[in-house]
Amino acid sequence: RDRFHSAEKGTLFLDEIGEMPVSLQVKLLRVLQERQVVRVGATRPEAVDIRVLAATNRNLADEIRAGRFREDLFYRLNVIPIEIPPLRERREDVPALVHHFIEAHAERSGMSVKGISPAAVEALCRHPWPGNVRELENLVERMVILRREGEIGLEDLPVEYRDAAPG
Repeated sequence: RDRFHSAEKGTLFLDEIGEMPVSLQVKLLRVLQERQVVRVGATRPEAVDIRVLAATNRNLADEIRAGRFREDLFYRLNVIPIEIPPLRERREDVPALVHHFIEAHAERSGMSVKGISPAAVEALCRHPWPGNVRELENLVERMVILRREGEIGLEDLPVEYRDAAPG
């Protein structure tokens, strides 16, 4: 089943919509307008009842001006815009995210990591997070795998995260 049919009566999440080639944007716009898709090899369109949630780290107004994003698709998707600032602008979220990722990755990998020291959390709060939340999650996954059990300490952080300049 294709993504649209799999999301029937639910939500389809399109990550990094700003990266989508214009040729695919045309097809997506058609699906959103007509609420129908034609499966590969099919001859007739089929109705789909989905909600679309799209995310991007790009400024779509700039992408429209540059001809890389269709304005009509932008307005079709921009029904309820939600702007989430990058992690570097909301460092107060780092501790909750770290604890969430530790729990999730410890469970997924079968490790017995139970938490993180306050000093390590403080160091992570100072990091500028150019890779945003994905960078944080990947770092936590790495630390959980390498630590295996107990508490992640400051010494478990790679040096570039320990030595971050104060924010």
